[in-house]
Amino acid sequence: MPEHNVTERLLTQLLDKMEILIKVTSIQVGEDKGTTERARLLKMAGLDNQSIAEVLNTSAATIRTMTSNLRQVRR
Repeated sequence: MPEHNVTERLLTQLLDKMEILIKVTSIQVGEDKGTTERARLLKMAGLDNQSIAEVLNTSAATIRTMTSNLRQVRR
């Protein structure tokens, strides 16, 4: 059983580091773009609203509105 705990701990550490890497990389996306364009780019990259909100320092509700507006513009 201790081997299982070590594996679980290592996987948790790996996931934590991956989340940090995703956030750091996401911050660099569209540095010269506005918030709406950055949100669109991050959404296209597959990030969820909460992750995008954390990267852009706003709320998930704001991101949901931005991406909803983007979908309406495409129609």
